[in-house]
Amino acid sequence: MSHPLFIVPTIRATKDCIRISADNYGRLHHENGPANAFRHALWNYLIAKRCFRIRHDKDSVLQWAEKITDWHEHAFPNTELAKTMDFHNNAVGRLVFRENPEKTESEIIELLKSMTLVSVKIDSNTKLASLKTQFIHILDQ
Repeated sequence: MSHPLFIVPTIRATKDCIRISADNYGRLHHENGPANAFRHALWNYLIAKRCFRIRHDKDSVLQWAEKITDWHEHAFPNTELAKTMDFHNNAVGRLVFRENPEKTESEIIELLKSMTLVSVKIDSNTKLASLKTQFIHILDQ
């Protein structure tokens, strides 16, 4: 592990992300819809935010969040389109942290919830280059 001090905040961020997602969306966050986009972005944001408290280096904590969440996506089977969606929404969460490190977690949760409302449904033909700052999903909920 390249950052052993990041392990505990990452675990706590993961648990809190699941709880917050369930509180706001019930079990919908387990599907490939907008609630899932919220969960993936929040997870990346929380990992970065919590690790930033330990090491005030945005690049370092964002690289860590990407490493952890990329590992997760590679470790578990998923369809290609679902993986694409997850990687994209993970990146949006890291972007939200990069642009808003000073905001509270509550403020970011509200921001992410508003982004969920305008999540874009994609298919395998969708060009993602123009959607870099938006949530994407596969299933309508």
